[in-house]
Amino acid sequence: MFPLSLAYYYVCSKKASAEQFNGYIRSHWGIENKLHWTLDVAFQEDQSKKRAGEATQNFSLMTKVALNLIKNHHPGEKDSGGTKISAKRKRDMAAWNNDYLLQIITEA
Repeated sequence: MFPLSLAYYYVCSKKASAEQFNGYIRSHWGIENKLHWTLDVAFQEDQSKKRAGEATQNFSLMTKVALNLIKNHHPGEKDSGGTKISAKRKRDMAAWNNDYLLQIITEA
């Protein structure tokens, strides 16, 4: 068995040390991982059965747009008990209440 070695190449015009670039890359992937975790939790993206043609890309784009609308609608909004309302809960509220859905869309 051969040892596995991976090389990643990045294009950037910024001058920085290797340690700084490492920090930039880790920060980027932290944001990416948080986005994908939120999409999976709020929209069950990993459970999706869409496989044909461009359906997966189209649906993924629509879920990202929906997530962006939900997150930007009153960020930090709390319920009557003082608990922050999660993206999943806002999505469910929009699914159950057309007035709330319309409010999210029109206030964007």
